[in-house]
Amino acid sequence: MALTVVILAAGQGKRMKSDTPKVLQPLAGRALLGHVLDTARALEPDAIHVVFGHGGDAVREAYPDPDLTWVLQPEQLGTGHATALGIGPAPDDHQVLVLCGDVPLTRAESLRGLIGGAGPDRIALLTADLEDPSGYGRIKRSRSGAVAGIVEERDAAHEERAIREVNTGLMTLPAGRLRGWLEKLRAANAQGELYLTDVIAMAVGEGVTVEGIPVADRAEVLGINDRAQLAEAERVLRRRNAAAAMEQGATLADPERFDVRGELIVGTDVFIDVGAVFMGRVELGDRVQIGPNAVISNSRLGDDCRVHPHCVLDGVVAGARCEIGPFARLRPGTEFAERVKVGNFVEVKGSQVATGSKMNHLA
Repeated sequence: MALTVVILAAGQGKRMKSDTPKVLQPLAGRALLGHVLDTARALEPDAIHVVFGHGGDAVREAYPDPDLTWVLQPEQLGTGHATALGIGPAPDDHQVLVLCGDVPLTRAESLRGLIGGAGPDRIALLTADLEDPSGYGRIKRSRSGAVAGIVEERDAAHEERAIREVNTGLMTLPAGRLRGWLEKLRAANAQGELYLTDVIAMAVGEGVTVEGIPVADRAEVLGINDRAQLAEAERVLRRRNAAAAMEQGATLADPERFDVRGELIVGTDVFIDVGAVFMGRVELGDRVQIGPNAVISNSRLGDDCRVHPHCVLDGVVAGARCEIGPFARLRPGTEFAERVKVGNFVEVKGSQVATGSKMNHLA
């Protein structure tokens, strides 16, 4: 089936205590929504609809991409209302994958499994088993193990609150049937909102199979509602990026003190010391050594380059066997040929430096 992705991104995020819309809060150098959009695009859907509301102009301006359809939710009337707006012109024969703009760590592989578990008469939803399920809707299963419904925590009875399997908010549904279920939603709950989750009980009542697919890594469904959760997500991404760098061929002095805020490509036998930060797109050739507390943005370093401690590189292209720093600042437009050496407190901008040149200090 063809696929329409609907991203719910209208929330205000009061617990962030910020003038910045929640979905634009930064995570590893990109907004939360940016991570979700990247994952959605990896699925190659036929359409991506983003439901926005709070801070709407700022959110739309941050992502003027032509492949996005923006849908305004002027009032926050619940996830069911947002989804009804979001499916918009989606054809009835599409699958609809519902994502959340504040759940940025879900892997595309997990979503492909979610899409594969759905169909014209079948719903698939991503679930998680949590030691502390507080704040989440609980998954109710029948004696056969099939999903029978979802109850939100505020509406849950005491025994239902003891359930540890929770709804992550991510699900795939047939567009035509979803449109009909959404029209039947009523705000008969403690929040006075239209819950998307109420669709599940309607579907079960019509004999539609609802498959609950447990997520392998609970970090994938971490929702960001406050700054503590934002910091937790940073730790998760740091570990992922560290693992990816080591798989490529890098040795990290301490994976817990290594930050990638963009894309890092490394060659073999690269060494990266503690406190290094990589932003934008950075490429490191074979046997490159990066000293402690270096900050490198949008740069390409050739084989056997060495960056000493406390250097700042932005928009630099360096040939093989260059030596930089310590305490050097290389600004955009810096191009080094091979075996260039710059030392303490050297600053370079918009310059081409020829093979074997040396600027040892204070230049």
